[in-house]
Amino acid sequence: MAPDPWLSQYDAACQLAQEVAERIQERSRHRRNGESSAKLNVIIRSSLQNLKEKIDQLKDSLLRAVSTHQITRLEGDRRQNLVDDLLTRQKQLQASYKNEGTEPDVIRSSLMAGGVKRGVTNPWLLEESEETRGLGFDEIRQQQRRIIEEQDAGLDALSSIISRQKQMGQEIGNELDEQNEIIDDLTNLVENTDSRLRTQTRHVKMVDRKSTSCGMLVVIVLLLIAIAVVAVWPTK
Repeated sequence: MAPDPWLSQYDAACQLAQEVAERIQERSRHRRNGESSAKLNVIIRSSLQNLKEKIDQLKDSLLRAVSTHQITRLEGDRRQNLVDDLLTRQKQLQASYKNEGTEPDVIRSSLMAGGVKRGVTNPWLLEESEETRGLGFDEIRQQQRRIIEEQDAGLDALSSIISRQKQMGQEIGNELDEQNEIIDDLTNLVENTDSRLRTQTRHVKMVDRKSTSCGMLVVIVLLLIAIAVVAVWPTK
């Protein structure tokens, strides 16, 4: 049975990624030894461009195979996972190429791994988490959708709590405004009462002074009358 062309292309892309990793490691070794790495830079840059083109070809071939039902949906999901992870590795290699003087652990670990075998985990792939291991694309999307829905529900609940707190704050603010108005009215009433009290106090003092003056005048008049009576009273 003839090998699947898509899988052959995928193996070639993985092999090219492995070679790029080796070139990047060799460039790092040259730099540590003070040797020129200009030639390696040209080779790595060209290989990275070639790797990107191979990944694009894999994506196009996979899209045609899925749309024409040449492969099953489950196999399409599996291959899409391989393409996505290979694309991630290409981006990491690109970042490693631009990173001067460092040698990422992912490159060293990939070099220590074996060759690419069809049907087993590619050494270039990141270790898949327990939550998504064995799941297809649709199942992963559903899982992500559930997570997003739970987050949305939490945000809705938080928004509701904030709205209630805002409403309570507005009610408290309105109550404080009413209390301030009452306090202002009481202050005005106290000031008015105090003013009237002072006025009445002045009136009382004036009346008191007037009554005192009248009493003295009456006493003087009575004394004068008494003197006049004594003066005209006949004596024997």
